[in-house]
Amino acid sequence: MEVRRSHRRRRTVSARREGDRVVVLIPASMSRAEERVWVARMVERLEAGERRRRPSDLDLMARATELSERYLGGHARPRSIRWVSNQRSRWGSCTPSDGSIRLSDRLQGMPGYVVDYVILHELAHLLVAGHNRDFWTLLRSYPRLERARGFLDGVALAKGIDVSDEDDDVEGATA
Repeated sequence: MEVRRSHRRRRTVSARREGDRVVVLIPASMSRAEERVWVARMVERLEAGERRRRPSDLDLMARATELSERYLGGHARPRSIRWVSNQRSRWGSCTPSDGSIRLSDRLQGMPGYVVDYVILHELAHLLVAGHNRDFWTLLRSYPRLERARGFLDGVALAKGIDVSDEDDDVEGATA
């Protein structure tokens, strides 16, 4: 951890990661006691934000259960859901025979509604193979469906990633 004092900074305190180090920026006029309080507060805020943007596998399972209940009547019940680093042309995948879902670690740090969409997409595949009308009917109740798909399409375009699905006979490119 590194604390940087600035004479130009009057009241604001901020924190960020630089590699493996946390850097806290504070006003030069701040006392050592205030510094200790603010450094602890800012490190906690930074870590809380990182936890929200990069949920653990256990957090993913809880989220999948909640999404299945809310949008799929609880019918999709994955046995496992985890981050993987070997998916370069997909955002997620599932194996219906064993109930496993894998999410590309490229999703980490993306907005929650985007990660929720990919989880919901894979949950729907536990119920319906392919991307036919029945599959898309399951997903229609998700209020940010088009927004999330557009976000992922934009990321894919910007990074030159081809993530289109061959069996997408109803709705266009998906997760």
